[in-house]
Amino acid sequence: MATCNQSILDLVQFNKCDVKGLIELSASVGWDYDEHEVGTVLSSGKIFGHKNEQGAIVSSAAIVPYDAKLASIGMVIVHKEYRGRGLGKEVTQKCIDSVSHQTSIMLISTEEGKHLYEKMGFIAVNYVHKFLCDSYLFNQPLYQREDMIIEVFNNQDFNDILQLDAAAFGDKRSTFLRNRINQSEKCLVMRDKKGNIIGYGMSILGPINLVLGPIVAPNAKTAALLVNWLTSGHQGKLRIDVPSDNEPFMSLLTQRGFKQVSQPPIMVTHSVSMPSRNGTLFGIAAQVFG
Repeated sequence: MATCNQSILDLVQFNKCDVKGLIELSASVGWDYDEHEVGTVLSSGKIFGHKNEQGAIVSSAAIVPYDAKLASIGMVIVHKEYRGRGLGKEVTQKCIDSVSHQTSIMLISTEEGKHLYEKMGFIAVNYVHKFLCDSYLFNQPLYQREDMIIEVFNNQDFNDILQLDAAAFGDKRSTFLRNRINQSEKCLVMRDKKGNIIGYGMSILGPINLVLGPIVAPNAKTAALLVNWLTSGHQGKLRIDVPSDNEPFMSLLTQRGFKQVSQPPIMVTHSVSMPSRNGTLFGIAAQVFG
């Protein structure tokens, strides 16, 4: 428990009964979490935060542990009326303490939060590039490729996707991937001529944007092909968060109507670098998932 200006705040772990309050907290800072997104976070990891004496949620932070020795922190929010009281640091530390000291922890920081995370021992090691699109421009010559087949995911594909994702992301994340597939608007797999799965992608329908990711592909053009298929039939706004060192892919996104709106830093603790990745991750799932 923490005492803030004579107000008693309980630091608790949230559950499904708290989804509505977490959505309201995220909306208070302009973030577009909905019931499905919060549900995936809860079923893949843990969310901690403070409640005031009236039971209202005034802070949050989530941690999603993956299969080996990596976890991701996100959804770090403090209501504006409760800032300056150390709640963000306390709830982030609660996330850190919930996993082994041998677990490397990553997060994608806001500019406002970077100083806090640095004081807690996080270091910036890379960036992601946030892209938004109001009207997607399809590229017809890229839309079809005779040497590749794109199909709807089925459960028999899961182990192949899990292995591709682990090499791309830097750790296996079996629980999260199953939950994300269940949440997805579309989950597509890409096969070569021999029938081997060489890439996959998902789209998540949120309250504002169709979010594209994860996207794993052997190169920028095939990643762009997956984007075409994932956006097919959608008339609204789009979002994709792209890891650094993907300039050819980002150029293709720009040609299709995407605009980069921010470049938040990736920060880590219990490590000095990003997990080893093979260069095939073109779109992350969401900032909370790393």
